[in-house]
Amino acid sequence: MLELRYLRDNAETVRRAIRAKQLPEALSALDAVLVADEHRRLLRGDLESLQARRNAASREIGGRKQRGEDAEELIREMGEVTAEVKRLEERDASLEAQIHTHLLEIPNVPHESVPYGESEHDNVVVAEHGEKGSPEAAVPHWELAERRGWFDLEAGVTLTGAGFPVFRGLGARLVRGLAAFFLERLALEGYEEIAPPLLVNAASATATGQLPDKEGQMYEVSGGFYLIPTSEVSVTNLHRDEILDEEHLPLRYCAFTPCFRREAGSHGKDVRGLNRVHQFDKVEMVQFTRPEDSYEALEEMTRTAEGLLEALGLPYRRLLMCTGDMGFTQAKKYDLEVWSPGQGRWLEVSSVSNMESFQAARLATRARPGGAEGRGRTRLVHTLNGSALAFPRTIAALLETYQREDGSVALPEVLHAHVGTDTLT
Repeated sequence: MLELRYLRDNAETVRRAIRAKQLPEALSALDAVLVADEHRRLLRGDLESLQARRNAASREIGGRKQRGEDAEELIREMGEVTAEVKRLEERDASLEAQIHTHLLEIPNVPHESVPYGESEHDNVVVAEHGEKGSPEAAVPHWELAERRGWFDLEAGVTLTGAGFPVFRGLGARLVRGLAAFFLERLALEGYEEIAPPLLVNAASATATGQLPDKEGQMYEVSGGFYLIPTSEVSVTNLHRDEILDEEHLPLRYCAFTPCFRREAGSHGKDVRGLNRVHQFDKVEMVQFTRPEDSYEALEEMTRTAEGLLEALGLPYRRLLMCTGDMGFTQAKKYDLEVWSPGQGRWLEVSSVSNMESFQAARLATRARPGGAEGRGRTRLVHTLNGSALAFPRTIAALLETYQREDGSVALPEVLHAHVGTDTLT
C-alpha cells in the first residue's frame, strides 16, 4: 500500500494514477483516507493535551495527599478528563482502522515510464525474438495431446472440473523436466530455491496485494486459508515484519509450485487445451532490493525469463503493460508472450513486475545498514516478482513449435537430460 505520508503530499498524483489504472472506485477510498487523516491529526492534538493535563493532575493529587491537603475537587476533575481521554482514544483507534481499511483499496502509482492506456490493446511491444511458425503447418496442442495421451482434459473434469488437466506419461515427465531445467538455470543466477506452503492465511494474501483486490480469483478453504495463486505470495511473506541488512540485498528467491486461480470469462479458443486452466505449475522469481536498484533488477529478471525462452528456442515478444492493464499492485510490468503456431497467436507465459515499496509497506519489511542491530535509519525495501516460466502455455508452444508430421514432438536439446528423452512419441 502507499504510505500515508506520501498520500498527504501527493494526493493529486495518486488521483491521476487511480484514473490511469481505470480504478475509479478507489477515488472515494482516497478521499476517505484524507478526511479521516485530517480528523485524526486534529484529534491527536486534543488527545495529547488532555493526556498531559491528566498526568499533571495525577501528580498534583499525589502531592496533595502527601501533604494532607484536600484533593476531592481535583480527583473529580481528573475523572472527567480521564473519561474524555478514553472517548478520544476510542475515536482515534476507529479513525486509524478506517484509514488502514481504505489504504488497502488504493492502487500503486505507475512509474513515469509506463504508457497510458485503457486496455490490453494499448500495451507496447518492446521487442520480438525469433521466427514465428505458420499456423497452416501446425496442429493445436490439444489435438496432439489427445492423439498421444500426454495430458487428459476429460479425466481432469471427472476428478475435479474443467481447467484441471491430468498430465500422463511423457507429458508428466515433460512437466518435471521443465521444472528441473528452470530451477537449475535460476540457481546459476544466484536464486535460492524455496519450497513454500501451498496454503496461506489472509494476512499473507493481504500483504502481497491479493486481498482485498483479487478475492474472486482465489480459492478459499476452511480455516481461513487460501490456495496460493502464485508462490509470490508465500515467498514474499518470508520477510514480513523484518528489518533486513541493506548490505545483504538483493535477496533472490525462486520456487516451483502448483498455482490455483478461479479465472473465468474467456470462451472458445481462449480456453481450449492448456490456454486457461485453474491449476497450473509455475517457477516464480522474487527479489528484495534497495529502492535505487529495483528498476535494474526488473530488467535483469525480465532478461532471465527471456533467456529461458531463448534456450527453449521459442519465438517470443516483450510487452510493456499500459496503465490500464498492469494491475493493482504494480508500478511497472512486462509481459512475455510466446508464439503459438498451432493457434496463430501470442500466449502469455511470464509477467515480471516491480512493486516498488507497495508490498513492503504492507509487509512492514524494511532495511538498514547493519541490519536490525545497526544504527542507520530504516527504509522500506522494494519487492519484485516474475514468472520463469508458467508451464501450461509454455508446454502448448513447445508441442506446437516442435511437432513433426507423424505427431511426435522433438524436444529442445536443453531438455533432453531432464526429460530423459529427445522426443515425445
